[in-house]
Amino acid sequence: MPDQGPKSIPRPDPLPSPPHSMLVRFRRIMTWMALLAVVVAGIAVLVVASGDEGVHIHMMIATALGVGLTIMLAAALMTLAFLSSSSGHDDQASGSSSGRAP
Repeated sequence: MPDQGPKSIPRPDPLPSPPHSMLVRFRRIMTWMALLAVVVAGIAVLVVASGDEGVHIHMMIATALGVGLTIMLAAALMTLAFLSSSSGHDDQASGSSSGRAP
């Protein structure tokens, strides 16, 4: 049996890069918020449709788009603020390590 020398030690999986892991977190949060936006927009369309018998399809489309896109915009801005705060970018921008403005 020939000597194979020292066996190689398996290396652990590398940690994901911070920008990649933030992008994954952002997409996961936005996927859930998109689902919520679709549900809430559907409820809004049902409420509008049940209120008046002269409701046109254009009004229901506008309601669904308005409610859905408003929720998505709010979710995107709040998610970006949350991820920015948790990543430490806010501390770097203010120049302090305690997170308080001078």
